[in-house]
Amino acid sequence: MIQGNYQFYKKLIYFLNRLKLVFYQYDDEGFSVEEKEYIGKIKRVNPYGLFVLIFGGISFAFGPRFVFFPMLTLTIAILTIGNIDKEKEDNPWTFILGIILSFIGLYMYIAGAGHNLTL
Repeated sequence: MIQGNYQFYKKLIYFLNRLKLVFYQYDDEGFSVEEKEYIGKIKRVNPYGLFVLIFGGISFAFGPRFVFFPMLTLTIAILTIGNIDKEKEDNPWTFILGIILSFIGLYMYIAGAGHNLTL
C-alpha cells in the first residue's frame, strides 16, 4: 500500500515538473546562442513556492476566520515541495515562509485568536 502511494507521489511530482515548463517559457527569438546559454544558467524561482507563499499570506490574513485557506495551503505545500530542483531553481524559502504563515493562521483558528488585519 505504501509502495503504491509512493508511485502516485512520484508521478504527481513528474507531472508538476513538466507543468513548470509552462511558467518558464519565453520568446528567445533574436537572442544569440551565448545569451540563451546565459539565460538557461540563471536560477529561477519555483512557481509552486510562490503560490504557497501567496496563499500562506492569505491563510495568515483570513485563516483565523476560515480554516479552509490554511488547510488548502498546507496540502498544496506538502504535495509540491518535492519538486524543487536545486540545480535550476533557487532555495525553498518561499515554501518555508508560506508553510509558517499557514500554520500561524491555522493555530489562530484553533486558539480562537484573531488580528486586526480582517474585521
